[in-house]
Amino acid sequence: MGQARLVPIDGAELQRRARALERALGDGGAQLPQADVERARAITTKVRERSALTGGRTIVALAGATGSGKSSLFNAIVGAPVAAIGVLRPTTSTPTAASWGSAPVGDLLDWLGVGQRHTVIGPDEAGQPLDGLVLLDLPDLDSRDIGHHEEAERILALVDVFVWVTDPQKYADARLHDDYIAALATHDAVTVVVLNQLDRLSPAQLDECRADLSRLLARDGLTTVQVLATSARTGAGVDELRHRLATAVAGANAARARLAADVASVAGALAVGLGPGEPAASPATEHELVDALCVAVGVPTVTRAVERDYIHAAIERTGWPFTRWVRALRPNPLRRLRLDESRVAPDVTDADVREIVGRSSLPPPTPSARAAVSLATRRVADQSSEQLPPAWADAVADAARPDRADLADALDRAVMTTSLRFRTPLWWRVLGALQAILAAVAVVGLVWLAVLGAFGWLRLPQPSTPSLAAVPVPTLMVGAGLLLGILLALLSRWWARVGARRRAASASRRLRESVTGVAATHVFAPVEAVLARHARVRSDLATARGTGP
Repeated sequence: MGQARLVPIDGAELQRRARALERALGDGGAQLPQADVERARAITTKVRERSALTGGRTIVALAGATGSGKSSLFNAIVGAPVAAIGVLRPTTSTPTAASWGSAPVGDLLDWLGVGQRHTVIGPDEAGQPLDGLVLLDLPDLDSRDIGHHEEAERILALVDVFVWVTDPQKYADARLHDDYIAALATHDAVTVVVLNQLDRLSPAQLDECRADLSRLLARDGLTTVQVLATSARTGAGVDELRHRLATAVAGANAARARLAADVASVAGALAVGLGPGEPAASPATEHELVDALCVAVGVPTVTRAVERDYIHAAIERTGWPFTRWVRALRPNPLRRLRLDESRVAPDVTDADVREIVGRSSLPPPTPSARAAVSLATRRVADQSSEQLPPAWADAVADAARPDRADLADALDRAVMTTSLRFRTPLWWRVLGALQAILAAVAVVGLVWLAVLGAFGWLRLPQPSTPSLAAVPVPTLMVGAGLLLGILLALLSRWWARVGARRRAASASRRLRESVTGVAATHVFAPVEAVLARHARVRSDLATARGTGP
């Protein structure tokens, strides 16, 4: 390798990162760049397949442009004329493999799709321990035959170590640098760069070429990779290259390092399509949405009906007994909305009854109310997707925009199932009992006076009638019963209005809680689900890159 440190990574850690990448792909869905998603899926597949085939083997590929001397260098490393060398260019049309050691390598080469194979048993001629090395000579990257460079790119996607071979004439080739070296700059730990044909340069020219090539590599992102100078014709520098390859084989970590680099690279590309965090709508905006939904579903209408219903019931229970029957002729405010609680049996909740009864008779929302709901949901979506990429922002907007019919049904159901039953106030019972007593007193006094009148009309002896302060008791009973009853009825009306406002406020709170639950289910929860997916994708991609927990 170059000077880039090959960080050891065990199989369990590699699998953990690969699984994190797979989870990110599953959670990311359509919000991730699809081209990168396809590449990531291919990489996770490669991790599974390559991990099953590792077997201590390290795959090294010699890649370069036409005329760079790849095949000659391949033969020099192998120590035998395995790769064909010719005058015509390009010569290498299919990859050729040389493997060191006696361990079976057929399954690995079948996976690579390499047909031309050569086995080297024992150490190479320089004594380097290359047992476990699989060396590939690839077709030329700049071949005019599309099939040649497509085959080279296919193999490059599968190997463990890259050896980029160039020469004094083509070391600055834009295609080699832009399409290949720069594209794999994150794989610097498994990258070797070779300047071949040093025998064609003077020492000064060699230093100049190596310095210029190092500058180009730094521009590509390979700041720690040293340039090896070799000559396949004279053998200069070949031993140093063999030593680098022997180091890679001895570490037995290049395959996992390459796979980890692939996972990190594609995870980094996917992370570009994420935001820096998960924003959230402000409480004020959420409050605005609940307000708009309350108006749309008719909570103010229900609240006013509760207030009128309280007054209606209070007067019916505490009003002047002789005029209460008039109240029965007036329509019940809640019954008109199908929210009446008087029909509910003591052991059955309002919610149970309304579940069966169905929809309420609340008026439909006005156009302005619907517009207010739309505006509020849009503000929730805008605040919840701030700084998110367009794909995620669109997902948040879709989540914050529920189906209008479903939302209307849920809101109406929330109102229908909200209990509007309250404990009967004690003062109703007290004043009702007092009114009954006063009415009874007035009736007894009236009957007493009627009996006295009958005695007088029949000219019968008048029974003695007690008096109080010169006022006959029957007359006092009728006057006190009627007058006090009327005054008590007027007082109860005032108390009823006070209690009605309190009961309406309590009903409003209950209804608002129900509407808030609908907003949470149909707006806030779907938005939070999208943001939770975004957070999981961020975390999993950080794990896949090796920067997360």
